[in-house]
Amino acid sequence: MTDQLLNHREEGPASAPPLLLGPSLGTSYALWDRVAPELSAGHRVVRWDLPGHGGSAAGLIGAGATVGDLASLVLTLADALGIGRFAYAGVSLGGAVGLHLAVHHPDRLSSLAVICSSAHFNGAGPWRERAARVRREGLGGLADGADARWFTAGFTVPQLIRDHREADPEGYAACCDALAAFDLRDRLAEVSVPTLLIAGREDPATPPEHLREIADAVPDATLVELPGASHLAPAQRPGAVLTALRAHFDGTARRGMEVRREVLGDAHVDRAQARQTPFTARFQDFISRYAWGEIWTDPTLTRRERSMITLTALVAHGHYDELGMHVRAARRNGLTPEEIGAVLLQTAVYCGVPAANSAFATAQRVLAEEDE
Repeated sequence: MTDQLLNHREEGPASAPPLLLGPSLGTSYALWDRVAPELSAGHRVVRWDLPGHGGSAAGLIGAGATVGDLASLVLTLADALGIGRFAYAGVSLGGAVGLHLAVHHPDRLSSLAVICSSAHFNGAGPWRERAARVRREGLGGLADGADARWFTAGFTVPQLIRDHREADPEGYAACCDALAAFDLRDRLAEVSVPTLLIAGREDPATPPEHLREIADAVPDATLVELPGASHLAPAQRPGAVLTALRAHFDGTARRGMEVRREVLGDAHVDRAQARQTPFTARFQDFISRYAWGEIWTDPTLTRRERSMITLTALVAHGHYDELGMHVRAARRNGLTPEEIGAVLLQTAVYCGVPAANSAFATAQRVLAEEDE
């Protein structure tokens, strides 16, 4: 079964929101080397190789392949990994795969980022000519000129040039066939997932106007143009690409921070953020993303009910510093002092009188401070 799947690499917690990363023609998943490890702090990142590139078998597609064929391989990979709905980012041909998924399989995508790509690739002729040349001569000549197509003058990534040179000619040519047949311009208005477009200002292959064309047609799309970037922006401007992708994909963390502030108050959250260090940063992100971004935002329970549950759990485990913080939160969530007292009295029955005694002392102090 594995030889029928796209070669891939997984990073990040298996329980984190999945994010699939697609490559550009001629490269491998090494294109994401300076971005994927950072994204994996908050995502289950799966980056994959095109057929005939990196570790993917060339025979996964054949002559006359389409972008739809590549998208089907991505969905097969996701299914094999137990991934249903996922976020997706792709570069060039990988970006075209993302657009196809957004139009034809919107139920599988939660959000989309299209990087240095296009809804069309300047007509079929040049790609058919390139496919014929590669089938006839191999990839040596094209790899020699890759730097000029991919990067601004003086910049290179030797690993990606090696990937290009070592790609299977038949697999590469079949990908050229897919680019030749690709044109989604008349379907862009159907894209309904949150969409980010990233353009390299100095990209000769898919210049910024190609990304602007998508941004103008896709409802509520966002466009970012990166100065000093050519066609392989994740390799040349990884910091800028990472910043844009985080802002786009981390909606759960943003919403979590909003709820955290609403429940705990700005002063508390500001103090926590001020104390944050590189050592604790991932833990703070974890709290915002999972505790506040997923659990506290679940509409099944009201915030009042969640406060009552939280107070009980904190008493049961003797976390009295946290209890004081959540007594304040309970007041923000609408509980009266009498209701807080009733919750603590209930804990005396099920958590023990000594625990409830300490809890009443903590709550009385906090409520008095609140009154002042």
